[in-house]
Amino acid sequence: MQTNQDPAARTPLLLLPGLLNDATLWQAQIEALADIADCQVGDLTRQTTMRAVAEDVLAKAPAQFALAGFSLGGYVAQEILRIAPQRVVKLALLDTSFKPDSLERAAQRVAQQNSVRLPGTFHGFGDKLMRSYIDASRLEDHALVDTVRSMTARLGAEVFLRQSQLQRVDGSEVLSAWQGPALIVCGRNDAITPLSVSEQMTALMPQSTLVVIEDCGHLAPLEKPAEVNAAMRDWLLSAPV
Repeated sequence: MQTNQDPAARTPLLLLPGLLNDATLWQAQIEALADIADCQVGDLTRQTTMRAVAEDVLAKAPAQFALAGFSLGGYVAQEILRIAPQRVVKLALLDTSFKPDSLERAAQRVAQQNSVRLPGTFHGFGDKLMRSYIDASRLEDHALVDTVRSMTARLGAEVFLRQSQLQRVDGSEVLSAWQGPALIVCGRNDAITPLSVSEQMTALMPQSTLVVIEDCGHLAPLEKPAEVNAAMRDWLLSAPV
C-alpha cells in the first residue's frame, strides 16, 4: 500500500531504459514506487558513444540518486559508475550484462543495422525480435505486444542505429569495485541477457540480491511489473551495506 510521504524524504531514482525504450518501459514502476521514490527517466537516445550518453544523463540527474538500468541502460549505469560513483547510492541492474559484445553478437548488431537501412518504413520490433524479447507465454498478449511495438516504432530507425552502435565494454572491474546496495533482476527465460550472466554479476558483487522472475523473458518491467515493483521496493528500502 502506498502512503503519502514527504517528497523530500523520497529517494531520487534514476531509471535508464534499454534499446528503443523510453519512459513507457518504466511506467508501472514510476507509479508503484511514487510513495518512496522521486523517479526520473534518463534519455539514452541522443548521443553516439557510451561515455557521451552517460554524461548526458548525469548532466540532468540529481546530485545523488539510486540508479536502475535495464538492458542497454545497465551498460550506461556501469559507465556512470566509472564517471561518478560518488553520486550513486544504490544500484539495480535488470535484464542486462557486464560483458563486451562477442563476435557473434557484434555481427548480429551489424545485420540488424543493415536491415534497418533498407528502404521502407521502420515498424519497431517485428515478430522475430518480439519472440526474442518477451516470454513465449506472452506472445498472444496483444496489449503487451502493442505497447512494445508502439514504443519501438515511436523512437524510430535513427535511434535504433545510434544505440546499436554504442560500444558495450567489459564491466567486471567496475561492478567488482561497487560496494553499495545492489539488486539484480532477470527473467528466467531471458533470451537476450540470459540468467547465467546475471548470476555472474551477482558473483562479482557478493552484497547483491538476485531476483529471478518466473515465466518472464527480457522485458521484465513490462512483462512482470508487480514482481519488478516488489523487488525494487525492497531494494530502495534496504539499509546501506
